[in-house]
Amino acid sequence: MLERFASLTNRRSIIDRRAVSDELAALEAPDTIKLRMLATRVLKAAMDEGRAEIAARLKKYPSRGRDCASSQAFLVDQILRLTYDFIIERVHPLHNPTSAERLTLVAVGGYGRGEMAPFSDVDIAFITPSKQTAWSEQVIESMLYVLWDLGLKIGHSSRSLDEMIRMARSDLTICTALLESRYIWGDTGVYDEARSRFEREIIAGSASSFVAEKLSERQARHDRMGDSRYVVEPNLKEGKGGLRDLHTLFWIGKFAFRVNTVAELVGAGLLTEKELAQFQKAENFLWAVRCHLHLIAKRPEERLTFDMQRDVALSLGYAARPGRSSVERFMQHYFRTVKLVGDLSGLFLAHLDEKFATKGRRFNLPSLRRKPKTLDGFILDRGRLAIPHDAFFEEDPVRLLRLFAVADRHELDIHPLTMRVAQRDVRLIDRKVQQDPEANALFLDVLTSPRDPERILRAMNDATVFGRFVPDFGRVVAQMQFDMYHHYTVDEHSIRAIGLLSQIEKGQLSTDHPHSTSLMKQILSRRVLYVAVLLHDIAKGRGGDHSVLGAEVAQKLCPRFGMTPAETETVAWLIRYHLLMSDTAFKRDLSDFKTVLDFVAVVQSVERLRLLVALTVVDIRAVGPTVWNSWKRQLLTDLYDASEEVLRLGHKQRGRAERVAAKQIELQQILGWDDATFKPYAKRLSDAYWVAEPLDILASNARQVRAAEEGEVHLSLKAQIYPERGATLVTLYAADHPGLFYRLAGAIHLAGATIIDARIHTSRDGMALDNILVQDPFGQPFDEAERLRRLEVAIEDALANRSRLLDRLEAKPLPRIRAEAFVHEPSVLIDNKASNRYTVVEIAARDRPALLNNLAYALFQSKVTIHSAHIATYGERAVDVFYLTDLIGDKIEGAARLKALEKRLLDAAAGIRGDQAA
Repeated sequence: MLERFASLTNRRSIIDRRAVSDELAALEAPDTIKLRMLATRVLKAAMDEGRAEIAARLKKYPSRGRDCASSQAFLVDQILRLTYDFIIERVHPLHNPTSAERLTLVAVGGYGRGEMAPFSDVDIAFITPSKQTAWSEQVIESMLYVLWDLGLKIGHSSRSLDEMIRMARSDLTICTALLESRYIWGDTGVYDEARSRFEREIIAGSASSFVAEKLSERQARHDRMGDSRYVVEPNLKEGKGGLRDLHTLFWIGKFAFRVNTVAELVGAGLLTEKELAQFQKAENFLWAVRCHLHLIAKRPEERLTFDMQRDVALSLGYAARPGRSSVERFMQHYFRTVKLVGDLSGLFLAHLDEKFATKGRRFNLPSLRRKPKTLDGFILDRGRLAIPHDAFFEEDPVRLLRLFAVADRHELDIHPLTMRVAQRDVRLIDRKVQQDPEANALFLDVLTSPRDPERILRAMNDATVFGRFVPDFGRVVAQMQFDMYHHYTVDEHSIRAIGLLSQIEKGQLSTDHPHSTSLMKQILSRRVLYVAVLLHDIAKGRGGDHSVLGAEVAQKLCPRFGMTPAETETVAWLIRYHLLMSDTAFKRDLSDFKTVLDFVAVVQSVERLRLLVALTVVDIRAVGPTVWNSWKRQLLTDLYDASEEVLRLGHKQRGRAERVAAKQIELQQILGWDDATFKPYAKRLSDAYWVAEPLDILASNARQVRAAEEGEVHLSLKAQIYPERGATLVTLYAADHPGLFYRLAGAIHLAGATIIDARIHTSRDGMALDNILVQDPFGQPFDEAERLRRLEVAIEDALANRSRLLDRLEAKPLPRIRAEAFVHEPSVLIDNKASNRYTVVEIAARDRPALLNNLAYALFQSKVTIHSAHIATYGERAVDVFYLTDLIGDKIEGAARLKALEKRLLDAAAGIRGDQAA
């Protein structure tokens, strides 16, 4: 019996094969079809009882993942044996078999290893000595029908011995599956011959090529799944650091060193006893997670999606702690485990290097092109930085920091065995080392390196040296944020941000970030910026405002790093206000000059402004691959330009009347209109319109209005690509009437678009001129003629009241799948100080269909005028900001009215809506 099956307790409570066999033997039926149906019922009952027993054991002992996986495989083994015996004894008995009429049933793949999750596929192979006979075909067919009727998902093959060998030679996947093959039932002679031929004809002499192919396959899988182990919705089977990586280590060891169990990898010199314990601990945890995930999902689910994470955390027994929820604690454990798998992989490959590589070269990798002259006591081992002896770090613990500084200086990889020693000796980094001026200088050199600081910081983090040397950073290692906005753990996000900053500084991202690239050349406080970027999220998970708490951490850390009091103050300021620029740019009306003045009052200097924009850009970009877009780039650039003008010139900007007049003169020149045509048009629109809109939109609006009036069109709608903003500009010109905007918002959403900005104007003769910027769900403009036309038709239908707008909106699915996993209590903030002319209202709520439509309808019910709307989404959370006045153009004031407005908006954000004829 397989070793892991032997360790299972009370196996008969999972399935009593003898009792089930007796029950099958007692069955009687008039024909084999009915007999097979009766047998299926017996087997199904036994399998269901076994699964229930395994699930009950997992519930009682939720962390015993390997036991659960082994129990599932054990149960399937017995079902297959019972089925095989029943088919060849009762359905297709053979009284005088020939030598060709032999058949063996083999488990392959993960099932062959003796591991199965509750809803895993059952991978089996039927092997015959030569070409299949009529009898073997009948047996295989009848067995498969029974297994399918049992509800098992079978992955099967049926081959002769020669076919098996031929396929194993030509297909790496088949070869790997057969590598883990295990006898289930049938003719043992055929199985023994299959094993013998596989070892003799496939394994012998081909270990090196198999290892190279498996490593290449592993890298391709990482690239396909996203080459980071810190994505917040990881695939625990195929993702980096997941079960497949552990399996790959075993496959390589099994193929190259003929081991049969993971424990035998120690004897082969591929793992130490400590590493074996780590391997088994990681494997047990990942199997526990996978088994719970399957049982909760009731299907073969391998991704830890947001909607599953909370339930899995509860099933595993995680509890909340101050500042961190149960799911965040569970996911931190998960990320620490996959990091451990990554460490084991590196060490394993280092051992392989020793076994397979020729002297002076690395296995399957090019040798080093140059050799540095001085390595501060370190040595080179096949082109990688290594230590001369085992006690090297004990002699001087500061060398644990110097290791990474030397690796950076000479652009070297660090030998995995040296990384192992660094992890072992990380305990040597005590308070004395943390306060050591040389150690801190070395750390700052790595952080601000002009080469590739991201690579070295990640290596330092993998070795746990980073978190030990900077304990505050150690607190956020593997810490996730349970939302759909952040794609990575806090430590991974921070290290990625440093990498992006380095790339921008070197001009490698000038296409995406032309403004930031030019600003980096002007920044004087370079190391201040790098330290601020590294530490900006250092206080997440502490139960308070991480910006305020992070500034306090910086006040302590920066002097230790050797920074001056002025540098320390600036770093702390940047961390305290690292969200200020994005909040202002994305949630406020930049055409309202008070927005700029309030922002400048906090920033106070051009150097701080440059530092803040660089920090803001890399912070947003490092959140995830789809978060940054040209609309955000343009808003940040606009805010920077307006703020720099005030900071440099020190004035309050030209008077409003002068600005309006200048724009009108420039616009008239662009349009080529005479005074008789232009001046009446200009007088129809308020100063707010002329201040708010950029010149290109003013020109587009003017042409659209003139064309509509000349053609006597009552409703003019125009949708066009606006590449400078990375969006589509929708302009509506029509007679104004109450409720126009909420219908417009609903129609745009129905067409599959998302409003990101809206400026709403009413001419002095009662015409609405609204400029709406929209994007598709992926943050890109609507850029196809058919989509633009669909957008126009949806708006026309809604404004003409040709469809049940509300019903259709509520029938749409959530804009982001799995958003229901998050609870966001809606909030409403009403600010009468943010603008001199408007009441600013900010609503935060979970994003959902009809949210903007509901909010706009609530404002319509409140009898207020919307002048602009600014919509920002952060994963599953939406923040909608409106600039409002009452119906006569004044701010909304009075405690009772403000309270009623707040209540109506809270109801709308929660999905409670007043009557609407739609």
